Amino acid sequence: MPLERCPWADSSPAMRDYHDLEWGVPSHDDRHLFEMLTLEGAQAGLSWATILNRRGGYRTAFAAFDAAQVAAFDDRRLDRLRHDEGIIRNRLKIYSTRTNAKAVIRLQAEFGSFATYLWNWVDGNRIVNHPRTLADLSPTTELSDRISRDLKRHDFTFVGSTIVYSLLEAVGIVDDHLAGCPFKRQ
Repeated sequence: MPLERCPWADSSPAMRDYHDLEWGVPSHDDRHLFEMLTLEGAQAGLSWATILNRRGGYRTAFAAFDAAQVAAFDDRRLDRLRHDEGIIRNRLKIYSTRTNAKAVIRLQAEFGSFATYLWNWVDGNRIVNHPRTLADLSPTTELSDRISRDLKRHDFTFVGSTIVYSLLEAVGIVDDHLAGCPFKRQ
């Protein structure tokens, strides 16, 4: 019997590529981590496909996720982004990207990198779950609850527990590929 990828990935070629090449792959790159934090926050209330289809627009709008550049955006620049059809034009989500860029920079100063901060929560070891069906997955965990609270304490926004758990999955801190998925990374 051939192995099948996680069923959510079969909705489009872009989703398939994201699943096969990126989702669940461990990342220690601060720029990528900031990108995924931003995109997961932008997804709140929307589908991942909607965000994935605008990823290029986000990279252009937010200086390829260079936290220092985004932290320096002034209000006028952020307000102009509210007219950018390449991103989700929600004011709170746009402004949160600058807020989070500043918070990332503070964490980098404190921990050496944003990656170190995130990976310290799991002592550098990935959590590999073995769900059999999508119903076996929870949108939050005790870990995502704790990280969410701590990120908020560090002045991050759009970092509720569900967003944080999605971030952990996206950047490979947690592997939630279904059992039998050929892209599960043991």
